[in-house]
Amino acid sequence: MSTTAEARPRARRLSWLHPPKPSDDGSMALVDHLKELRYRVIVAVAAILVTMVVCLVFGDQILTIVLRPFYIAIDTYRAANPEANVIISAEGLESPLLLRLKIALYAGLIISCPVWLYQVWAFIAPGLLRNEKRYALAFLGSGIPLFISGVLLGYWISPKGFAVMLGFTPNTPDLWNIQEVQKFLNFEMMMLMVFGLSFLLPVILIALNLVGVLKGATMGRFRVVAIFLCFVFGAVATPSTDPFSMCALAAPMALMYIISEVICRANDRRRAARGDEIVLPD
Repeated sequence: MSTTAEARPRARRLSWLHPPKPSDDGSMALVDHLKELRYRVIVAVAAILVTMVVCLVFGDQILTIVLRPFYIAIDTYRAANPEANVIISAEGLESPLLLRLKIALYAGLIISCPVWLYQVWAFIAPGLLRNEKRYALAFLGSGIPLFISGVLLGYWISPKGFAVMLGFTPNTPDLWNIQEVQKFLNFEMMMLMVFGLSFLLPVILIALNLVGVLKGATMGRFRVVAIFLCFVFGAVATPSTDPFSMCALAAPMALMYIISEVICRANDRRRAARGDEIVLPD
């Protein structure tokens, strides 16, 4: 009896390590939703931190990869302005340490995307009907490569954007363009994350369609507005504000919106043929 009594308080103390179980219809109380959110955040942060520690070991190699777009941009800029003086620097005694930590953090955030993307889905899943949870694999199977593809596209297009920004430097021999490495790192990683998260647009749209929130016909009515907003978002969201980065972000988003509309319309037709009706739980 005493062993059982001791085990119960211990189980209660460790209950936060497990997400609360939803009811059969997927509904959860507000307190359970908050516990679920806490659990998912803890798991996502733990995955990022573990990956960050691993990335610390390969800090020099990762820094070489991170700075490569900037060096390509410098070569492009100097080809048109041979007398240009452009360097990258680390300012402050603490800068090298902070630089390594930031590199590991950003790399860990990107590499651990399968874990935190799954936690996002798992937090949404209790609110779905049982027969919709089978789409979790499809969510991850499409969301992860789309996010990585967005990051890679941002990395590929960034040298052109950086070269455009360097081109605004006055062509004066006495003027040096000095880039502080941490500011540049923040700038580049913000750009990559914007590209990566933006490429999740079709996953979000199709997920909304699967739970009955968004219809393909509705997407069709707002297609022109959505494409226009994609280009507005591309102009606002890309930190470099150059036309290359804007179009590289906006054009794929507009294309993915159209593809998502086609998939949603097909899903609506299948659902209508089966006579299914989505009823969201209270």
